[in-house]
Amino acid sequence: MQIRDILGMKGGTIFSIAPEGRLATAVDLMVSNDIGSLVVMRDGVMVGMLTFREVLQELNVRAGNLGDARAGDVMNAAPISGASSDSVDHARETMTANHVRYLPILDKDELLGVISFHDIAKAVIKQADFENRLLKRYIKHWPEEQERKA
Repeated sequence: MQIRDILGMKGGTIFSIAPEGRLATAVDLMVSNDIGSLVVMRDGVMVGMLTFREVLQELNVRAGNLGDARAGDVMNAAPISGASSDSVDHARETMTANHVRYLPILDKDELLGVISFHDIAKAVIKQADFENRLLKRYIKHWPEEQERKA
């Protein structure tokens, strides 16, 4: 399974904020959409990623008050990214090795979407379930085929 398959199942919605956007607005967007990251975009181009990790770190630095903090001030300006042609296994290894939960997927400079570790887990489970059904079907009919050959 490839990342393009996950993007196809998820749909193309990209949640974003401008670098000048307030962190309080970012938190509201994340909570209201039940997501853990936002793409930080300027003029339609990704310039960074903002996850709940960066928001919590800033909240800690500011003693619990986000005040006038802006997304561009705390975003990850050089996020690890993937390609739609990457395998799910490769994406999982990349995310695990780099300790990231959200992976923007790019085709050259075009942002196709963002996948989460949760999306990867769902895809792996779906694939394992499919393979399990195939194996059970094969095993169920295996003795019949062996008897016919004998």
